Amino acid sequence: MEIYFDNAATTRVYDGVCQVMVEAMQSNFGNPSSLHMKGVDAERYIKNTREIIARTLKVDEKEILFTSGGTESNNMALIGGAMANQRAGKHLITTRIEHASVYNPMIWLESQGFEVTYLPVDRQGCVDPEAVSAAIRPDTILVSVMCVNNEIGTIQPLDEIGKRIKEANPNILFHVDAIQGYGKVKNLWPRKLNIDLLSVSGHKLHGPKGVGFLYVRDRAKVRPLILGGGQQKDMRSGTENVPGIAGLGEAVREVFDRLPEKIDRLYELRSDFIRQVTGIGGVQINGWQERQEGFRGPAPHIVSVSFADVRAEVLLHALEEKGIYVSSGSACSSNHPAISGTLKAIGVDKKYLDATVRFSFCYDTTKEEIHESINALEQIVPMLRRYTPGGRR
Repeated sequence: MEIYFDNAATTRVYDGVCQVMVEAMQSNFGNPSSLHMKGVDAERYIKNTREIIARTLKVDEKEILFTSGGTESNNMALIGGAMANQRAGKHLITTRIEHASVYNPMIWLESQGFEVTYLPVDRQGCVDPEAVSAAIRPDTILVSVMCVNNEIGTIQPLDEIGKRIKEANPNILFHVDAIQGYGKVKNLWPRKLNIDLLSVSGHKLHGPKGVGFLYVRDRAKVRPLILGGGQQKDMRSGTENVPGIAGLGEAVREVFDRLPEKIDRLYELRSDFIRQVTGIGGVQINGWQERQEGFRGPAPHIVSVSFADVRAEVLLHALEEKGIYVSSGSACSSNHPAISGTLKAIGVDKKYLDATVRFSFCYDTTKEEIHESINALEQIVPMLRRYTPGGRR
């Protein structure tokens, strides 16, 4: 039996997504910029996906810009937003627990003369909206706060943060990395939350890799990063990835069908997993444990668990031998192994920094899979502790 609990890294592509992609590649394969019917048929996929996404966010279709995925969306929002608005100021604000695709563009912008304020978070991984207010200056032009942390699953108080930003200065761009939040958090509506820019990646919600989108609020100033033939109203040149966009649209349609019910069920599975895994002993849950109301608490699909006296990488491979796949951190940082900056930022004890594993579920996760993974952990963890220097004997 194979159990895949690394859905925060990537998800299995839905069957319906594969079917529509094959159709777009083999039957309606025209260039969407062509004027003949083959081009019109290809363009129809793009239009359809825009409509689907716009409905989920309650925004206008023209505000959806297709990209190659989350990293490009974040880079375009941050670099494009900063460059387009630098006459108004060169101060940016973000947090200490952002994904590398936000953090590294911020580092690059600092090398270009921008100043970045990195806000701390509390032990649950939550940024204080008052800290955002206090950090805003007359020259602040952009604030970037992720919706859901990719390692510990904390949902940020986007409603309060957005309100405070616009009260301070309505011209400040509010960017949200929603790559782990879109399709997992209820009522993620940019206009209601005062969000100007919102990034999403297709492969996090059962769509294909290599495609995503950036919501750009109408009249928000963003400079394009890719120049060429002027596709997507000159904002992102290059022939559109029609099969990927078609697959993204189908994935979004399937995920958002009865989404509130799916989220509630996933929270139940998460609570059941936490109750059982903490019974092993010497186990710590990082971030929020219990579900909260609104934009608070944990996302339904991520659980960060620290096992005292067990190295995360050793546990990961021991579980893999039993057909259970988990992660020891952010998949996007796997080529540059290091102690998690997020765990450091929330004050996790040093003994747990190299002993933390991320379990991430999807809407197809079953109670049986939870039960099997707990059984495996109950066997593996005590065994590994016996062979760990200083471990429990």
